Amino acid sequence: MVRIAERTTDALPGAALKGPSRKITPKALPVEAVLEDRRRGRGVLSNPSGRFETERREEVDDGWGALGELPAFKTEITHERPKTIITRNESPDISFDRSINPYRGCEHGCVYCFARPTHAYMGLSPGLDFETRLFVKDGAAELLERELSAPNYQPKTIAIGTNTDPYQPIEKHHRIMRSVLEVLARFDHPVGIVTKSALVTRDIDLLAPMAAKGLAKVALSITTLDRKLARTMEPRAASPDKRLEAIRLLSEAGIPTSVLVAPIIPAVTDAEIETILNRAHAMGAREAGYVMLRLPLEVEDLFSEWLLAHFPDKYRHVLSLVRSMREGKAYDSAWGKRMTGTGPYAWMTGRRFEIACDKLGLNKERRKLRVDLFTRPKRSGEQLSLF
Repeated sequence: MVRIAERTTDALPGAALKGPSRKITPKALPVEAVLEDRRRGRGVLSNPSGRFETERREEVDDGWGALGELPAFKTEITHERPKTIITRNESPDISFDRSINPYRGCEHGCVYCFARPTHAYMGLSPGLDFETRLFVKDGAAELLERELSAPNYQPKTIAIGTNTDPYQPIEKHHRIMRSVLEVLARFDHPVGIVTKSALVTRDIDLLAPMAAKGLAKVALSITTLDRKLARTMEPRAASPDKRLEAIRLLSEAGIPTSVLVAPIIPAVTDAEIETILNRAHAMGAREAGYVMLRLPLEVEDLFSEWLLAHFPDKYRHVLSLVRSMREGKAYDSAWGKRMTGTGPYAWMTGRRFEIACDKLGLNKERRKLRVDLFTRPKRSGEQLSLF
């Protein structure tokens, strides 16, 4: 049975926990988890309504076993035709001003994913909907070629994988990322890729020649080296060993490769910082970065629910450390603070990371990609040059 409630502030998941003085107590957290058999292989436990919905829907067992008859969550694909493919930003605390996201939603199902709230703009849940109801951007390559051919276009590195993973499992079939890379390679346009998938090695044939020209680099995100924890926390992403192997294969192909220790989850994965950096360096990574756990909007309740289910003994401690870095809040979106946080714990973690990188020689030289090789695509009907 589905129970429908009018959308009010009090009806929001975790509403009782809002405010700087709220106590970190499991009893205050509403548990509306979907039955385990229906969400097997998925990351979060529930599927709450998006924040823009006028009603909040939740599944309630009415005593007749009706919930047991509901089907398991399966990956559903919706094809869309966007009007543009390059997304612009003016954020001063990130190193790129444009990006491409071949897909909406992400099948990897990472419970901590900061991109989950974007699914609310589609009228869907940032919970299980985010990792099961996916959108494929058809015609992305054609759109990209058209945008690159604009007379006023000025080339700068395009970042891919900054929101949802371009190499998530559905890329094997839809190949949107592959088609985008083919366009960028054809016109010598620089690209930086972030992924937690070993599927990136499929495109070494495109990335290696681009890297030889100074046009490509790849970062692999590794949260933990514990296979069991990884499978629980990011169920459909490549295993940690597969990601390390991808770093090796990319590096051996001459592609500049870095490792992102991201996100660092206090009291859960923070002890692994040095080990991850050591392993990645041994595989060929020469640059590294990190991001502290971010819990914007709906992610706070989704992560808290997961944490209480899997680490009940650490629940209070983890959330206390998170808030100690955000001035008592679960998240602070201020530029310059959102990635690393502030306070003693954030400072200590940053120094640990820097010391480990210095010992390994990581980040001694940060490779900048070239923009001077870019050749503008000819527009339809444009006369070719004779010289």
